[in-house]
Amino acid sequence: MENNNSLSTDQLIYAYASGVFPMADAESGEINWYRPDPRAIIPIETYQPGRSLKPILNKGIFEIRVDHQFRRVMEFCAAPRAHESETWISAEIIDVYTALHEMGLAHSVEAYVAGELVGGLYGVHIGAAFFGESMFTRVSNASKVCFHNLILILRANQFELLDSQFMNDNVQRYGAIEISRGAYEKRLVKAINRSCNFVFKPV
Repeated sequence: MENNNSLSTDQLIYAYASGVFPMADAESGEINWYRPDPRAIIPIETYQPGRSLKPILNKGIFEIRVDHQFRRVMEFCAAPRAHESETWISAEIIDVYTALHEMGLAHSVEAYVAGELVGGLYGVHIGAAFFGESMFTRVSNASKVCFHNLILILRANQFELLDSQFMNDNVQRYGAIEISRGAYEKRLVKAINRSCNFVFKPV
């Protein structure tokens, strides 16, 4: 982990391509850079929706959109949560990732009910790699449906790598596994050297 108070889109692109990502200190806003070992990834091809999620998907409760309110998704992800008193998503991070989004290198998957944004996730896209960052939900199952649609997008566009950074209960429920830093970086090099579009095709 290294400290650096400045953040730019060029830094982000270089960092992700090198297996590094930033998080802001909740109190000071200082940017810390991380390169964990082991690394958590979610195998794209082996993901299966949970049994309880399938009826939700079949009912079509949520309208799914991509990149309609990227900044708003980040703001919701940064908001205080009942089980977390602090956030690593600072105003600076929101600004720079939004700039990355405007460059076509960061995306959001969003869930709506009656036109209201009720869940979402966002991440960075370089080559055939997608680096998942954070998600939020304001209605039960909204973020799970967003993640399911993220997988569909990654599969349809032949992405090779879905990074989830650190292992925790949230990513583990989506099938995350841990691999060594060396194994991750080999996959990363292969993935970022192949071009993929992030195209959403509603079903």
